[in-house]
Amino acid sequence: MLVLAACGGTTAGGGDSKPEAGEANGTEAPKASEPVKVVWWHSMSGELGKAADKLVADFNASQKNVVVEAVFQGTYDESLNKMKASMDSKSGPALIQVYEIGSRFMIDSKAITPIQQFIDEEKFDISALEENILNYYTFDGKLYSMPFNTSNPILYYNKDMFKAAGLDPEKPPATYEEVAEAAKKLTKDGQTGASFAIYGWFMEQFFANQGAELVNNGNGRTSPATDSLLGSEAGVKTMTWWKQMIEDKTMLNLGRKTDDTKKAFAAGQIAMTLDSTAALRGIVNAAEGKFEVGTAFLPKPKDAQDGGVIVGGASLYILNNRSEAEQKGAWEFIKFLTEPKQQAFWSVNTGYFPITKKAYDEQLVKDNMAKYPQFKTAVDQLHQTKANKATQGAVMGVFPEARQLTEGAIEEILNGKKSPKEALDGAAKEISARIQQYNKTVSK
Repeated sequence: MLVLAACGGTTAGGGDSKPEAGEANGTEAPKASEPVKVVWWHSMSGELGKAADKLVADFNASQKNVVVEAVFQGTYDESLNKMKASMDSKSGPALIQVYEIGSRFMIDSKAITPIQQFIDEEKFDISALEENILNYYTFDGKLYSMPFNTSNPILYYNKDMFKAAGLDPEKPPATYEEVAEAAKKLTKDGQTGASFAIYGWFMEQFFANQGAELVNNGNGRTSPATDSLLGSEAGVKTMTWWKQMIEDKTMLNLGRKTDDTKKAFAAGQIAMTLDSTAALRGIVNAAEGKFEVGTAFLPKPKDAQDGGVIVGGASLYILNNRSEAEQKGAWEFIKFLTEPKQQAFWSVNTGYFPITKKAYDEQLVKDNMAKYPQFKTAVDQLHQTKANKATQGAVMGVFPEARQLTEGAIEEILNGKKSPKEALDGAAKEISARIQQYNKTVSK
């Protein structure tokens, strides 16, 4: 998911947001009796892919004007690279799912028709959608894509191990200091207090939870970012805390794969871990019959204010080199996906948040919340996040590379090769150079 080429130096495609001449007047559109075919590229595999296919089948059965054809294109990076390669030949899709860190690149590519255009033309009411989710994908007051699969990270903990260590299982640690203290008490009898995967996404979230921006220029929101702020106080404070727990042997370093921390947690080897809300069902099911899983907000320093989490996941973009009919067909499918019934189905079958508030009124969601009460933590955390530039999320055209460089710095710190400040400053310098190089390639 973090291939360097994903959002690299060159922009994809060109043109503006209008259909090409000859398409607008319908010369290339199908006859009225034929449905418009909309090709949708996505990166949902396994159970997620099955859920996506069901949504497509339901949409196609619900009306006769548009037929959506869903095509799995591999990882987010692979799909984005295929899109870039397809722009000149027009062999690409009308609709594509792109991960959140590809947002700056997609806008700079000038290959899309902003969703805002369809919203304005139709006076489509977006007040029914979650503000904190829309917030991420909104730039200069304009929504460029429609959120589709959305998650954020939470703290998972073993309630049985908490009880055995004399900790209150109903009062999970909320701050860095409390996590460190609990980890000490939980480390005994061959078990360790915690393990967090070395994942750049977590660092981005730790910044936002302190109300701190990851890049300059308002997190790249007021104007394009030119410099990384990875070596700032928020980063140093986070890595000093994390490294101290490694030194105290109350935290295990299991590397970069979240799957490895999930397995250790399910096996009862560690008492606390971080993971996406989308992993909740799998984590709870893996612990069934062994121990009770608790969930808590992402921890932050005790003196942190005005923070919260950033939404992760992906959104849907309409490409502007397809006919007007295809673009409108893609918009019809997007509107269908935002309806409470579809959002309820998607959330329950994937673990992602519903983007529509009324989805929580659907019986399907109510039943799922009763079965997995831990999910309420994730919903509360989303709703309690204060909207500001920090929680809106950083944007930069080289985000996948920045994540890899961040993970390299975290490794250097945890392995004792460099101090937190030295490693983070080094990564920040490299990220800043990549950002500035990318900015030069973007046509103004």
